[in-house]
Amino acid sequence: MHVVGTAGHVDHGKSTLIQALTGIDPDRFREEKERGMTIDLGFAWLPLPSGEEVSIIDVPGHERFIKNMLAGVGGVDLALFVIAADEGVMPQTREHLAILDLLGVDRAIAVITKADLVEKDFLDLVTEEVRETFSTTSLRRADMMAVSAYTRQGLDELVQLLDSRLRETPLRPDLGRARLPIDRSFTISGFGTVVTGTLVDGQMSVGDEVEIIPGGGRARVRGLQSHQQQHQTIGPGTRTAVNVSGIDADELGRGQILAKPGWLRPTVAADVRLRMIAGAPNALRHNTTVTFHWLAAESLAKVRLLDSERLEPGQEGWCQVVLENPLPLVKGDFFVLRSTVGTLGGGRIVETDARRHRRNDTELIARLESLAGDDAGEVIVRTLESSGPLTPAALARVVALPEEQTQEVTSELLRVGAVVSVGEDGSLQLYSRAGWDSLKSTATESLANHHSQFPLRKGAPREELRSRLRIPPEIFAAVATRLAVDGTIVEEGQTVRSPDHAPALSDSARSHAENVLRQLRANPYAPPTDITIDPEVLGYLADASEVVPIGDGIVYAADAYNEIVDRLVEHLKEKGSIAVSDVRELFGTSRKYVLPLLQSMDERRITRRDGDERVLL
Repeated sequence: MHVVGTAGHVDHGKSTLIQALTGIDPDRFREEKERGMTIDLGFAWLPLPSGEEVSIIDVPGHERFIKNMLAGVGGVDLALFVIAADEGVMPQTREHLAILDLLGVDRAIAVITKADLVEKDFLDLVTEEVRETFSTTSLRRADMMAVSAYTRQGLDELVQLLDSRLRETPLRPDLGRARLPIDRSFTISGFGTVVTGTLVDGQMSVGDEVEIIPGGGRARVRGLQSHQQQHQTIGPGTRTAVNVSGIDADELGRGQILAKPGWLRPTVAADVRLRMIAGAPNALRHNTTVTFHWLAAESLAKVRLLDSERLEPGQEGWCQVVLENPLPLVKGDFFVLRSTVGTLGGGRIVETDARRHRRNDTELIARLESLAGDDAGEVIVRTLESSGPLTPAALARVVALPEEQTQEVTSELLRVGAVVSVGEDGSLQLYSRAGWDSLKSTATESLANHHSQFPLRKGAPREELRSRLRIPPEIFAAVATRLAVDGTIVEEGQTVRSPDHAPALSDSARSHAENVLRQLRANPYAPPTDITIDPEVLGYLADASEVVPIGDGIVYAADAYNEIVDRLVEHLKEKGSIAVSDVRELFGTSRKYVLPLLQSMDERRITRRDGDERVLL
């Protein structure tokens, strides 16, 4: 299904034309009917000779209601651009034309209305004026058609032309990620909450769970209607009314998105390619506050110019838009910027969730140009470089490509080594080659620094390396495994080390270690606790299994500790249990040693406490 939108100056006959074509009055409010002026969006539909039913969105033409016009034209496939024959091109003609140009609408029929009010020569002059006005815009190939809604001159021919042009217009692709920008929400007695909008990017079916963004609420699709007909499933590009359960109408409003859960999220900052319109009322300076219009939503925003100090009317540049109210933007979406005095410009979103950038950075500009290109592989690599790592689903969301295409291109990038995968299935993360190499370099440098600071330790704690790499806990195991496979690290229990690291004692440290061992072995069952032991040397001896620290400042020589454990195990096998006093008598030592000793055996799961005695675990 296709969607057609009107455009044009106030009082040029947009609503009258739609009513003449469809029999439906698109003006919904009493004030509109009384004043004869469209204030908000109106809706109708028209059966075409080919059998297709086309949805029509009628927009207000008055300059005071431009924001309502912008809420309706974001998803149209073709514009019916209305110019009155008795007035010709007017200010809102030019502003509406500039907006359609910014939104990438390139299919239109210029409908010159009120043709019965002027002579043919004058009509020819108006037609030429319109053609010239359109000539430098995306609508330069628009068809021209003169009509009269009152005499019905040209209406049948207009319908035939509209049918012909829509047959040539491709349907919107199904990207598998439904989203419906809400332009109306209301309650119908007996049905409950209903929202309307034009579905983009995917399909929606009765029974589907949907997420409301921004807001985060969930609802269930109870019914779908298009052109007063019930449907079980609707596809992209369909103008539809959605009956939802689980949420009240007053919780929903224009500008929110009804979306398939899980793939869409609001963003505060986006990098964009901005084009100022030639008729902009003023230049745009760095950090200027504007109104940002996107789909049916709007927000105040600050514009940061990335490659210039100011943009004059007619100029283009790279910018970052920082939103006052986060919106769920998607790469490739169009937007329009306005000030209090008129439309400034617009363009396309190149990257969402954007970080703050240094201005006039040539590498940044080169990356943004790649992201804006048509090479899917380059877009994926650049996206992973700036936003990675990402899951395959998150990558498809950010690059705004169908998941199937993203998977196909990513598989080839993995094959040639431009992308690196880490983990499996639900934990799978994708890195760019540059991003992964940078991570490896950081891991190598981090471990080298640790080994330099603590040369006697066998490695760094895993958690310390994770923290330095800034890896989320849930994916660090997979990252560490891949780093080990790549030969960057060696995993040893809860520690990690560089492959070439081997703790080694200096001559002075070795002398100190040998002196400590002599003192411990001199009284093996009650080793001295007042000797000074360098903590690093103690850690080295423990890692080398030459001593066993058991707490409370008590350290056993390893051979003495192993002997004690073996004798206690034999005793327990023979007797079944042992008390603290028995241990004290068995080794001729005191409670000072026995209690920590038995506690250490409990912790090592050799024994367990049973009342006042120990038994074998």
